Amino acid sequence: MSNPLSRRRFLAGAAAIGGSAALFGLSACSNSESSGRGSTSNALLPTAAPPGWDAILEKVNAKMREEIGTTLGAEFFNWSNFGQQSLLKFTAGERFDTSLQAMWLNMAQLQSSGSLADLTAEVDKHPNLKATISKELLDANSWDGKLWGIPQVNAAGRLHHQVVRQDMAESLGFAEIKDYDTFERFLYAVKEKKRGVTPFCAANGTAFLLAIPRPTAQFDPASWENPNTIPLSFGGKGVWFFPAKDAATTGSSSPVPFWEVPQVVETFRRIRRYYQDGIINADAITVDAATVKSQWIAGRYAATWAVTDGLTSTVLTAMRKNDPKAQLANILPFTAGLSAKPNQTFQADNLVVVNAKGGDVERAMKIQDWLSIQENHDLLAYGTEGTDWKPVGGDRIEVLSDYTFPGFALCWRAPLERKPAVMTDSEERIFDWAQDVKNFTLDPFSSFIPDQTEIGPVITQMTQVITEFGNPLYYGTVDVDKQLDKLKRAADSAGLAKLQEQMEKQANAYLSRSR
Repeated sequence: MSNPLSRRRFLAGAAAIGGSAALFGLSACSNSESSGRGSTSNALLPTAAPPGWDAILEKVNAKMREEIGTTLGAEFFNWSNFGQQSLLKFTAGERFDTSLQAMWLNMAQLQSSGSLADLTAEVDKHPNLKATISKELLDANSWDGKLWGIPQVNAAGRLHHQVVRQDMAESLGFAEIKDYDTFERFLYAVKEKKRGVTPFCAANGTAFLLAIPRPTAQFDPASWENPNTIPLSFGGKGVWFFPAKDAATTGSSSPVPFWEVPQVVETFRRIRRYYQDGIINADAITVDAATVKSQWIAGRYAATWAVTDGLTSTVLTAMRKNDPKAQLANILPFTAGLSAKPNQTFQADNLVVVNAKGGDVERAMKIQDWLSIQENHDLLAYGTEGTDWKPVGGDRIEVLSDYTFPGFALCWRAPLERKPAVMTDSEERIFDWAQDVKNFTLDPFSSFIPDQTEIGPVITQMTQVITEFGNPLYYGTVDVDKQLDKLKRAADSAGLAKLQEQMEKQANAYLSRSR
């Protein structure tokens, strides 16, 4: 990942958000071989095969074959259909070992259907992997004591925030943006004085990142003042339910849908105003992430969203081909600055899961262990040293080619990740801050993963309702009051009461076990 407009819309979020590099394109794949020693371990990955992939894969496999007796294969999918295509491959029982999965994809559904291998006892068998993933991270990503995927992270805490074109900001008199009010004034100054530049850009996968605080949202100043709420959902789909502020002390979650939270409704009204004033790109609800990314690089926008993964700055090289004066600045407009201690669950946005019905756990874990060695990690993640990248200082790299592997989907290890040489001071400050768990507050529902078994069809219906009636609110394309009425009626018809009842029942049980 290398910029705030790639994996993260998912995440979003992606956001991620990632959620980072030039990771969009057409589908590509390599052939699968039979299971067993000496065979190929196929991985399902988002994005297109990176430039130079065949040459790098040949080097990876030559080394892997000699050292662990197996090879790596990969099937790539465009982000727009990765979730659907990977789900189909799992449910069809196809033969592959691993896949990127997450709550924002199909993780909960796959786990409940028995499609994921239980990896609880596997990490201890693989010393290199164990050395690069903390026990705290494994605990945070276990469901009822079982690990269903290997967390892929490069920081302790992940927060969605803003990144601005600092050169534009300075030309308009905004040398430093520290709070939301200043950020908003910058957006309006861009609209007034920067001809041909849209103040803020979003894509059709960013949706809730703009309005739903988790614990912050792009256009919700209240969440920047008090970043202490992370809503609950069934697998990241359907309705976001907000628990009571005192749930941890009372044991009563009392969850309500997001449209009953005044803070969220106020944000919808703000986004509507932004849309009408031309602050947000008018096509945000329909435009794909790849298009927005290329336009961001081309200088068509003054701000967008980012994640505390340290990779926002990597687009600077491409940006400066269009404008040599381009500068970026990441901003976290907390009222309390970097002493804010926002809530976090420490659940990973991305996990590598193993296919229980058509994969080989031993082979998959051997590769995860092999990729936990710095030399091997660097070869797959960054390419050939001296050709695709070169080290700069102790922990940075200068990119020399267009090779951009989606490491977050297979080989992210916090201790092994290198910082881009072009990382700005503002991003480095935020990235370093995000490494320390002590800078965050553990959310009361940190390891709560609600069970979807009894309500899967209702969740599916509610997801469709949110897509049809909720997304226009997220992007500001409709009158807020009229749309909220439509959303509420549709949600009631789709089974909101059943979802809310299940969420409260399960959340209360979780609180009871945690007290």
